[in-house]
Amino acid sequence: MKNPVLWFRITAVLMLLFAIGHTLGFLAFRPSAAEGQAVWESMNNVHIAEGGSTFTYGEFYRGFGLSISAFQFFFAWLAWILASMARQRVPGIRAIAWGMFAVMLAEILLSLKYFSVEPAIFSVIGALCFAMAAISVPQTGVAREQ
Repeated sequence: MKNPVLWFRITAVLMLLFAIGHTLGFLAFRPSAAEGQAVWESMNNVHIAEGGSTFTYGEFYRGFGLSISAFQFFFAWLAWILASMARQRVPGIRAIAWGMFAVMLAEILLSLKYFSVEPAIFSVIGALCFAMAAISVPQTGVAREQ
């Protein structure tokens, strides 16, 4: 299937689902074990003064998690834009797709090491879709019409 527009659109939807799932799961997560609950409460009750601001470890943690969500939504948007660029035969799309593929490979490793298999699976599928999109873009940067 050598249609980069289709591959980028599939990837955009996948990345959007990944971003929504991450955001909702991240915001809804509460530890079930007593030890985890104690850590959670400590994170939200211990205040830190840094750089003229005061925040808790929990706020710092939420900030990082929501930053990841922002990047995931950006990836979905960028994949959608790349589909439009492929349709318009804009050069340079292949290089961007391979760059996004590389980021997804890093996400696979990070998910397996620090999170769980679910985000790793989304990352594997995303990496494959970005690779297929990159392979589908002709070397000349000319994409086929849908």
